[in-house]
Amino acid sequence: MKRLLLIFCALGALAWAADLDAVKTVYVLSMSHGLDQHLANHLTTDHVLQVVTDPKLADAILTDRLGESFQTKLETISPNPEPVKPADDEDKPADKSQNPFLQNPQNSVAAPAAGSSWGRANGMVFLVDAKSREVLWSIYDPAKSSASKELDRTAMDIVSRLKKDLKKK
Repeated sequence: MKRLLLIFCALGALAWAADLDAVKTVYVLSMSHGLDQHLANHLTTDHVLQVVTDPKLADAILTDRLGESFQTKLETISPNPEPVKPADDEDKPADKSQNPFLQNPQNSVAAPAAGSSWGRANGMVFLVDAKSREVLWSIYDPAKSSASKELDRTAMDIVSRLKKDLKKK
């Protein structure tokens, strides 16, 4: 399962590498065991991306979790503008009573639980575009322990991989 996740993340990183071109500044959210501090250190020391302390100045956000709590944090940092409402009647959604799939509750998908923490697995790191909120890059690299030396090694590996993927432009 871990290999499948690793392969999926690697392929995803290659597919979205073109979007990485626009990322010059990054805001690093607080992470488990202080990994964020080690990542910020290596990002700046290796001159990979400029780390900013004001999330409104960032092109992207580095986080170790996705889900409802992350979305709430993003809304706090930078509220998403209201979507433009279509003016034409043609763009209105079809009446639910006309669509048999929308009438049958067996064909509906349940909303995720309020405490959902998709992507909160230890070792996952995501680079999320600050405006579009798309995951641009991700990696799975779990630390073997929460010791500072091990977290620093993990951060160095993560930044090294990001640097390599940024050069694939």
